[in-house]
Amino acid sequence: MELQAALVLVILFFLLLALSVPVSYSIITSALVTIIMFLTPGFGMFISAQKLVSGIDSFTLLAVPFFILAGQLMSNGGIARRLINLALLFLGKVPGSLAVTNIAGNAMFGSISGSGIAAATAIGGVMNPLEKESGYDEGFSAATNIATAPVGQLIPPTTAFIVYSAASGGTSVAALFMAGWIPGVLWAFLCMVVAFAYGKKHGYVIEGEKLTASAVLKTVWDSIPSLFLVVIIIGGILSGWFTPTEASGIAVIYAFILAVVVYKSIQMKDMKKLLVDTAVMTTIVMLIIGASSVLSFVMSFTGLPQAISDLMLGISDNKIVILLIINVVLLIVGTFMDMAPALLIFTPIFLPVATNLGMDPIHFGVMIVMNLSIGTITPPVGNVLFVGCSVAKLQVEDVMKHLMPYFAAILVALLFVTFVPGLSTWLPGVLGLM
Repeated sequence: MELQAALVLVILFFLLLALSVPVSYSIITSALVTIIMFLTPGFGMFISAQKLVSGIDSFTLLAVPFFILAGQLMSNGGIARRLINLALLFLGKVPGSLAVTNIAGNAMFGSISGSGIAAATAIGGVMNPLEKESGYDEGFSAATNIATAPVGQLIPPTTAFIVYSAASGGTSVAALFMAGWIPGVLWAFLCMVVAFAYGKKHGYVIEGEKLTASAVLKTVWDSIPSLFLVVIIIGGILSGWFTPTEASGIAVIYAFILAVVVYKSIQMKDMKKLLVDTAVMTTIVMLIIGASSVLSFVMSFTGLPQAISDLMLGISDNKIVILLIINVVLLIVGTFMDMAPALLIFTPIFLPVATNLGMDPIHFGVMIVMNLSIGTITPPVGNVLFVGCSVAKLQVEDVMKHLMPYFAAILVALLFVTFVPGLSTWLPGVLGLM
């Protein structure tokens, strides 16, 4: 009966996804149908209702709406140009400097906004016209922007690690935040190598004017308030001044002051729309989390996670082979499923397999978030891919050939993150978070 229940659950879930039913509804529908068919309906419905509520009844998850709102404020707060100016200050003379600046801008802006889409829109919206004016290939410019927009989903603060913490049973959010730094920087650095090589090959070098000391100081000074958000959040968490959840509230206050009072790029009349957008995004995330809690309950009944674990360990007892299989599955999943539901569904399935192989949950968390971040820039459903193409006013097919070298660099970074645990665990370990 357990095998039949598992088959019904999996087949119905993917069938509903194929029919374009929203992910949360697909999760709840497949779970409830399985309960009705294979469990006592009254008992199953009662437990499901409990799981739906208890799944979002978490102090840690309180950080989600606050970080989303902080990201909205920063995304609309006029900081993209300031960060680009800072990056150009240091990278302006290298081959492919505008593309390399785009990458640095995405890393900095993404770490502040926590959103790949926001980074692709804000940084790409500024950099694409600059690169076009300087003679850069438009497809290459768009590919550069798209390939590195998701870096901010690894560099904190990011809601992805908060969702993973909930799905993994309470893994330290502070440790996850620190664990994402080196992998995120590695992703950006290897893409910079690609941009540098392409820029050198095609002669993309700009002869910038010699900057005066006052101009340099002004550029740095203008960017400091934006970058200081990360310092406040990370510094406050590490010093023990506040928890990651409390840090999200601090982030909102700081972002509000910066965008409304200091930069004056957001008017008070704009706040209503930002709050509504935040509420809508939070509702979507919370509904998915609650629905995934119901799905986890049903999966435990069917024995699906253990069956998958046994199947994978039955294929091979070689750690390298198993981790490669997990990576391939997650890369495929990321091409058609958003990050939040994918984290909530596949963390309970693959985390036990990874821990059986001796993998630390912190290390696995970085690996799964990185995999699913790659999914946001791959067809057929990669939202960052399509947003980046829209910003550049290009078709996906015009960009894909230029994305291939970047995909190669990103996959190299993924392999390093997968098989070199220290890239994820060293920093949290040094800081006493593990």
